[in-house]
Amino acid sequence: MDARFSRLWDDKLEPWLSGLEGDRLRFVRLRWYWTTGGVALGAAFATVLAYQGAEAVPIIMALIIGPFLGYMIGSHALHKMSKRIKLELNSTIAGALGLVYRPKPQSPARFDRLRDFGLLPSSTRQAFEDHYSGTQDGCEFELYEAHLEQRRRSNKRTYYVTVFRGVIIRINFPRKVEGITVITRDQGWFNGLQAFGRSFGGNKLERIGLVDPVFEKAFEVYGNDQVLARYMLTPSFMERLLALETSLKGKNVRAAFDQYSGEGELLIAAETGNLFEIGSMSTPLTQPGRFTKIVEELGHVTGLIELLIAPAKLDEHEERQGE
Repeated sequence: MDARFSRLWDDKLEPWLSGLEGDRLRFVRLRWYWTTGGVALGAAFATVLAYQGAEAVPIIMALIIGPFLGYMIGSHALHKMSKRIKLELNSTIAGALGLVYRPKPQSPARFDRLRDFGLLPSSTRQAFEDHYSGTQDGCEFELYEAHLEQRRRSNKRTYYVTVFRGVIIRINFPRKVEGITVITRDQGWFNGLQAFGRSFGGNKLERIGLVDPVFEKAFEVYGNDQVLARYMLTPSFMERLLALETSLKGKNVRAAFDQYSGEGELLIAAETGNLFEIGSMSTPLTQPGRFTKIVEELGHVTGLIELLIAPAKLDEHEERQGE
């Protein structure tokens, strides 16, 4: 954590969280009291049912529902405090980076385009949260989390299955992109069936081989401009893409270079689970790990921008030299 964030923690956030610690302890006790009361109420109700000769199922349900209701009621104040602290920490970190944080995006940017490219699975229920936006080094940047579910039916019962939970990233960078390049995960033996190309969003793209065998084993690349794809997919960029996956403890990171409003656009989806959270409310609020975890998670993402603008800056330098 650099000096900028250390000062934020020491001068602003740690004193503020320290002042809330008394309330946190009180709310934790309140949750314990309600949970204990729920256990007692459930046990009493189960005893009455057993005395009346009820079957096992209602008795077991009473033993489960009582503690559950007590815990949920007792957690209400703690949950409100958690949301307040999360908003403050994420907003402060975003502000230090020149970004804006919102608990939910007003609209999920380029979500449909990612689905067109096959980088997100089809879903019947979607939820979005933790939206960061702003401009860095001349690049328009946007990030949000998505939770996608599919509806399933089994034995006349409807239920939902998570098919994606992770981050979606959109970065516009100052370079005109004429073609499309889609980066998917290696599919093993199935790659042979697609050696001549695939269709993405109605675009027929050819398979493009990668120079580095390490990345060739991890990714499959398709595009309609071989020169553009090789220019953008530098070893440093591919390393950063894999490092992003590792650092965020995610999997199956995939991406696409596209064009939007006359500029280049990078779209990324990575299955990371639920990020940008403040951790357990059962531990002291002044633990700096609550803060540093979010800083590190966001830092790994914003680091991609430096690699994207490097080729554009090189082009500008060469143009000036040629004048």
